[in-house]
Amino acid sequence: MSVLSNFEKWKDFLGDRLQAAQQGGLSEEMINHMAYRIGDYLAAEVEPKNGEERLLKALWDAGSEEDQKVIARLMVNIVQNEGTTH
Repeated sequence: MSVLSNFEKWKDFLGDRLQAAQQGGLSEEMINHMAYRIGDYLAAEVEPKNGEERLLKALWDAGSEEDQKVIARLMVNIVQNEGTTH
C-alpha cells in the first residue's frame, strides 16, 4: 500500500521526514520551504487518494502562493504536534 493511500500513513511519513530534517539541522524556514515545494509537486503531479488529500488539493488550488505556504506550514505543524502526543 502506498503511503499516499491512507492519510494517517501519510502524516506518519511526513512526521518521520520532519524529524529527520530537524535532526539534520535544517531551519524551520527551510523545512517550511521544502513542505511548500512538496505540496506544490503533489498538487500538480499526484492524484489525491482519499478525502483528506482531495480537500488539501482543493484548498491548494484555490489559494494564492501565500495561502499555499500557510497550508504547507500547517501540515508541518500537524505532524509536529502529533509527534509530540504519541
